[in-house]
Amino acid sequence: MKKIILSAFALLFLFSCSNDETSTPTEEKSQLTHDHHRGCASHEVLEEQLRQDPSLAQRMQQIEKFTTEAIRTGKLVNGKIQIPVVVNVLYKTTAENISLAQIQSQIDVLNKDFNATNSDFNQVPATFSAVKANVGISFVLDAVYRKSTTKSSWGTNDAMKKTSTGGIAPTSPTTKLNLWVCTIGGGILGYAQFPGGSSATDGVVIDSKYLGTTGRATAPFNKGRTATHEVGHWMNLRHIWGDATCGSDLVSDTPTHNTANYGIPAFPHYSTCSGTPIEMTMNYMDYTDDAGMYMFSNGQKNRMLSIFASGGARFSFAQP
Repeated sequence: MKKIILSAFALLFLFSCSNDETSTPTEEKSQLTHDHHRGCASHEVLEEQLRQDPSLAQRMQQIEKFTTEAIRTGKLVNGKIQIPVVVNVLYKTTAENISLAQIQSQIDVLNKDFNATNSDFNQVPATFSAVKANVGISFVLDAVYRKSTTKSSWGTNDAMKKTSTGGIAPTSPTTKLNLWVCTIGGGILGYAQFPGGSSATDGVVIDSKYLGTTGRATAPFNKGRTATHEVGHWMNLRHIWGDATCGSDLVSDTPTHNTANYGIPAFPHYSTCSGTPIEMTMNYMDYTDDAGMYMFSNGQKNRMLSIFASGGARFSFAQP
């Protein structure tokens, strides 16, 4: 059983780890054998937000206390949650102005992945069959906004979310999931804002080359799993390796991972962390290729559902 209660100091340490752009020796080896690997800047962005807003760490610590208690007492959301999605497309080229079909294909993937109707769900090994989850959250496309820009890439400083920097401001961010689609650059596929941050920048950003399953979607990230991964962050999930060697993802039923996994690892892939568990490389919160990730765990499900419970950080999304 993992220790999943963190002090404020430990919470800050967890969020201060480098993202994929700074390679550990293990990551360097992975890069040599797998040129195209997933890059998610969610924790890098969070680290910057924590620097700019010292009160964010305290808010996130309160969210962790609430989450731990909600899971302990079974105070989870009652009934189905349907989340309206507003897609904000920022484009310089015609290719970047992605089609409605590509956008809808992403909504379809989110609905499958969060409801265990994805066709590869049956590939979950027997080792993890007892903990594979149907999260039970659905998504509906609410609106699409498009804006022509002169920017070739947007980076990860939330410029795409602000009209003052040429972006598109979020629509009703306390009741709608805003998803920005643009060219991010720097090898980043996407990033999300964790619960507790400012509503003015709340939502998920996905590079247009890694959204959905058709149109501009580019292999090996053309099965819509980048958004599944990032929406997981938006619902308070951490990377499965805890952004540290043998770190904690604050979930008790996921194995302890050495670090990120890339490509599609052969099963079983053993961790060298305490107990040498088989790593859950097919979990959406690892860094494997889209075809290599196809499950959430029950512990992750409970963690996600707790933020939609009464008093939770995203309770406003669960209102009728």
